Amino acid sequence: MAALRWGILGTGGIAHSQAADLIGNGFTLTAVGSRTQGSADAFAAEFGIPTAHGSYEALVADPEVDVIYVSTPHPFHAENALLALDAGKHVLLEKPFTVNAAEAAAVVEHATKNNVVVLEAMWARFLPHMVRIREIIAAGTIGEVRTLIADHDRLLPKDPAHRINNPELGGGALLDLGIYPVSFASDLFGAPSTVQANSSPTATGVDRQTAIILGYADGQQAVLHVSLDTEGPNRAAIMGTEGWIEIDRVWYSPTSFTVFDSQGGVVEKFSSEVSPRGMQYQAWELERLVEAGLPAGDILPPSESVAIMETLDEIRRQIGLVYPGE
Repeated sequence: MAALRWGILGTGGIAHSQAADLIGNGFTLTAVGSRTQGSADAFAAEFGIPTAHGSYEALVADPEVDVIYVSTPHPFHAENALLALDAGKHVLLEKPFTVNAAEAAAVVEHATKNNVVVLEAMWARFLPHMVRIREIIAAGTIGEVRTLIADHDRLLPKDPAHRINNPELGGGALLDLGIYPVSFASDLFGAPSTVQANSSPTATGVDRQTAIILGYADGQQAVLHVSLDTEGPNRAAIMGTEGWIEIDRVWYSPTSFTVFDSQGGVVEKFSSEVSPRGMQYQAWELERLVEAGLPAGDILPPSESVAIMETLDEIRRQIGLVYPGE
């Protein structure tokens, strides 16, 4: 099969990271699209991309593009993904998948209708240390997994107009940062049977910090915390009946971890050398699915992305976070 040709939709910071990891790992990056020709031209010049489109419509219509990476702010994910999917392009869709579960379901429906792949760009799922952690858990090394404790606490810009603080752009700690530990809990335990959330708002009306406890049918628990104005340890621990796993800072990016037995003895130490940032693994997964003719994989199927959005919807309901237009 010929190499898949990638297009980048949107030219913000995360698009730069994904483009660098694509180019640094031998992917074929053929086009970029922006809302303005100038922004597309600058991005194309920076990365040596052959074609720069001054609109998203032109990008998805480009016959030299097979896969679109959607990197725009959260409220535009569904609209931009549908544009690409309905043009017959496969889509790597930046996290969170959408703003809410209704949008997520529509995206998955269009991917199925058009017989193309859509994959949420939750890059942490595909990193080597996370792959190894799933193997350790499957082998029963720490017994029955009972608990996840994880935080994603950052000291981010305080400018009210900044994306993270702006309700018009889906701001707040939950969707931008909370997606990581909520997705991690989903990876370990599936969809929760109970959700409890407590939150404090910013002056702009989005969540400043949110504490979450997820409960599951077999008694497991996930205890999660996110904030946008305090830097935290950004570590995680998985506890089982026969031991535990401690994931070092920063747990959701390439890092190390230690496996302990129930007496505190070290069973395994793991570290990974990943270059550049580690976003190439999610791109490899999308290409693997396309080449195998599979609509979904086991690591993060679209149905799970919808379920994660349902959990985030319930958390938002409990903390009273509603975005414009909802």
